[in-house]
Amino acid sequence: MSNDTLTRTAAGTTVPAPGRYEIDPTHSSVNFQVRHLGLSKVRGGFESFSGTVEIAEDPAASSVEVSLDASSFTTGNDDRDGHVKSADFLDVEQFPTMTYRSTGVRQDGDDWKVDGELTVRDVTRPVTLDVEFEGAGEDPWGNGRIAFAAATEVDRDEFGITWNQALETGGVLVGKTVKITIDVQAVAAS
Repeated sequence: MSNDTLTRTAAGTTVPAPGRYEIDPTHSSVNFQVRHLGLSKVRGGFESFSGTVEIAEDPAASSVEVSLDASSFTTGNDDRDGHVKSADFLDVEQFPTMTYRSTGVRQDGDDWKVDGELTVRDVTRPVTLDVEFEGAGEDPWGNGRIAFAAATEVDRDEFGITWNQALETGGVLVGKTVKITIDVQAVAAS
């Protein structure tokens, strides 16, 4: 498989070749950041997830489906991670899986918008990802790979994650807006 067979021009921009691609979790990441004390940002991510990307002949007919293991949430601080996994936030015992399923894809200049539904704690809300196709290539074993970067922001209150603590100086301990960044490398399914 050559780079020439992994990409094509459609809708006036370079896009991946049609086909089914499996997300490679060892070369992908799902990360977030949220304000703490109204001052700094706490960053973290999920270590376990899987998914597929279906690239259609018409790029606007493409789709993505991802499943995340909520218990794989990490910020590098065991106490904080335990609290976020508790019923105050993700409640991983009751809701072990989070999902994202696309409902539409639309062009935005050279980039794309992927509209979809994010489900957290069994609450489903529409979420649009700003997506950039980062390219395609072949790995040393002859597998075709494609890469994307995506970003969005969500209000955690909309998913029933409302725990917080008021500060004596004003404001709250944990920000409501969660910025999500995703880097995906996916392998062409055989």
